[in-house]
Amino acid sequence: MGHLFYGTSTESIQIPDRLLAHIKVVVTTKLRRSESFTLSWTHVDGTPGRSTLWLQPAIPLRFVFDSAEPEALSSSTLKNMADMANSSAGLTVDLTAEIPTTETAPRAIPARTAAPAGRRRPFSVAA
Repeated sequence: MGHLFYGTSTESIQIPDRLLAHIKVVVTTKLRRSESFTLSWTHVDGTPGRSTLWLQPAIPLRFVFDSAEPEALSSSTLKNMADMANSSAGLTVDLTAEIPTTETAPRAIPARTAAPAGRRRPFSVAA
């Protein structure tokens, strides 16, 4: 069971490692673009109700995983979560749902041969 720490609170939100890995990718992608959004879930600890966080780049956020090994990610799950995060309703997750493991192979990122107009190429060291 992983932990999501939000703001300066010492209390964490417990989220299964596999789901937390997917949330991390979606959240960091959105925040890297300076895009704020909500993350919501229904309580599963016996407390009635649901919670929503407003995520924005200025609020500290920390992901802690129980497993030392990175989780395999499902591209279709990531796409669905990103689409939800881009909607006016925000990203809503089910803390009890199983994420399919059928699409676990990461896609290679193609190397750029030329920098886009107006942008600098990233620094690299020639071998």
